[in-house]
Formats: sequence, C-alpha cells, structure tokens
Amino acid sequence: MGRPARLIQPVLPDVLRPDLRLVICGSAAGTRSAQEGFYYAHPGNRFWSILFEAGLTPRRLLPAEYPSVIEFGIGLTDVCKSEFGADSELSKTAYDPDSVRAKIRRYRPRLLAFNGLSPARAVLGPLRRYGLQPATLGETRVFVVPSTSGLACKHWDPAPWHALGRELGKLRHPA
Repeated sequence: MGRPARLIQPVLPDVLRPDLRLVICGSAAGTRSAQEGFYYAHPGNRFWSILFEAGLTPRRLLPAEYPSVIEFGIGLTDVCKSEFGADSELSKTAYDPDSVRAKIRRYRPRLLAFNGLSPARAVLGPLRRYGLQPATLGETRVFVVPSTSGLACKHWDPAPWHALGRELGKLRHPA
C-alpha cells in the first residue's frame, strides 16, 4: 500500500468555465497576489488598467473583483499554480504546461492570451513576437501580450493588448 496522494492547493484558484471568449494565462501569482489572494494585486501591475483600456472589460476592475471577469467572458489561470513570486524565483519544475493544455481543451475558449513571453514559451515552445500566433491549442487561437508585471516594465508596450482587444471584438462582431 503506497502513500496517499497529497493534494496541493493552488495559490490562486482558476476562474474558468466552458466556452469563454478569452482565457488569460500568466506565469504564477506574484508575492503580493499570493498574500492578498487576488490576481494581479500589486499596485505596479498594469493588468487591470490595460484590460479596461484595451476594451476587454467595460470598467477598470479592482484586484479583489477578479472573479467577476467571468461575467465579461474572460477566464484566468497560470502555468504555475503551486508556487508564487517572480519568474526567476520559481523552481525549475514549477511550470505545468500540460495542465494549461488540458484546461484549454476542456473549457474551449475562443482565444488564449499569455500574459508575457515566459508562460507562452512554457506552453508553446520558442516564440519571438507578441500578437496572434500561428499555433493553436485545439480550436483555441493563441495570442501573446507583454507581461503586465512591474518587473517587466522595460518591455512594456500596450499596443499588443489593444490588438488583443480588437481581435476579441472581431469574434464578437464578425465582419
């Protein structure tokens, strides 16, 4: 008789349901997010403001309102659910790309957007550019946007986020 399996509680719960318009996948919860229990909780993170600016939400949400993104057809997850902190602080085995792929196959969102190149590369392999990718996960189209983390500020460009908003708008209102 072996040892019983140990359940690992995710740092932050997924916000997912079938047939969402968009799922946004980050690397892992940051330290502040883990402490507060809210996605993208650090005041220096641009996530909640760019969602509104890019037209993905009708108003700027507060981190504590993260569960309400589902009302706008948006889901949230991370490639690493068991650790938190900056990407450079995560263990080598922290990322679980197979779990992300399984979630996307199960929930079938129209678009999957990776919040940064690190989580995108963990799931898709080598990438060089932001924007709509040629790769898909099943029928889900894949988009990569610059990380909203304050630690990634030297790479910040809101243009790919606005392009994501336009792409999502096309799905809502086909030409």
